[in-house]
Amino acid sequence: MQKAVIVTGGAGFIGCALSAHLKQFGLPIVAVDNLHPQIHAESRRPDALDADVELHVGDVTEASTWEQVLDRWHPAIVVHLAAETGTGQSLTEASRHAHVNVVGTTAMLDAFSARKLVPDHVLLASSRAVYGEGAWRDADGTTFYPPPRSHAVLAQAQWDALSPSATGPAQPLPHSAASVFPAPTSVYGGTKLAQEHILAAWCGAMQVPLSVFRLQNVYGPGQSPFNAYTGIITLFHRLARKGQALDIYEDGQIGRDFVYIDDVVAALIAGLRKPPASVRTLDVGSGVVTTIADAARSIASMHGAPEPVVCGKFRDGDVRWAVADAAPLAAALDVQAQVSFDEGARRVGQWLIERGYA
Repeated sequence: MQKAVIVTGGAGFIGCALSAHLKQFGLPIVAVDNLHPQIHAESRRPDALDADVELHVGDVTEASTWEQVLDRWHPAIVVHLAAETGTGQSLTEASRHAHVNVVGTTAMLDAFSARKLVPDHVLLASSRAVYGEGAWRDADGTTFYPPPRSHAVLAQAQWDALSPSATGPAQPLPHSAASVFPAPTSVYGGTKLAQEHILAAWCGAMQVPLSVFRLQNVYGPGQSPFNAYTGIITLFHRLARKGQALDIYEDGQIGRDFVYIDDVVAALIAGLRKPPASVRTLDVGSGVVTTIADAARSIASMHGAPEPVVCGKFRDGDVRWAVADAAPLAAALDVQAQVSFDEGARRVGQWLIERGYA
């Protein structure tokens, strides 16, 4: 067996963007991906996947996939990207998300254990969804963790979290692995936290360095324009390009940290270059809040579309605020986001137009 970089979900959006950069580690790169039609409309090798990457089409949940991969390759570096990612979809297709995200992880580890293969480093692409509604601070300065926003609460247009003990407005705190407890409010978030725990237990027992990167809202050229469960930036572009007014949910002040794909790749590569001693958990985002209203207005203006409309609709299971504390990533790996939202959104729009998607 030859040592290799194994990338699960390696033909997806992040995997393709990462692929060329992995060559600097001087090892063959093997992408394991089932080319699911929700992501890959044509179910073929993506053009964006670097030509030097060997693509193994297979399901990470199946032992046969791992038997075939590990017959040839020794996993020196493992980048675990494979996951079902639809937060809303996970509420109605919970078994699908749990099977891929949880069983896909355990199947991989069982295959390693069966052959007594111990990687030099495992990197997991986790998610900001593990935080749920996150931590908030009330008017008295007390930090609290709000429960999930129920349908009844949202139907009353109660968008922001309410303190259980104080009056006055509460403020959300940035996501920081060092200070904010995970409290998922979606099935998807629960499965991503399970991935973290499973890998931490296995890597701890096997003395394998583990990097857990909790990604905020990743976007950029190459993100599937066909997947209805990811990529609000792509959706906004397609509608605005048609001259339609964009609907803004809730009151438009839903806060998000949109982090451009190049900045995510830079963070992942920096993490791979500098493995931790044991387990390291970092948040990957720009650290800058962009409200959905801000995003919609920016994209509408690019296409000369009408002013977006605050419609008051809402999505069950959606969280109000999700923004990273970018300082720990910068301190640990000297990486900071470089691409502003306006610039990144412009690049996405140009990419969609060039390829006839918008």
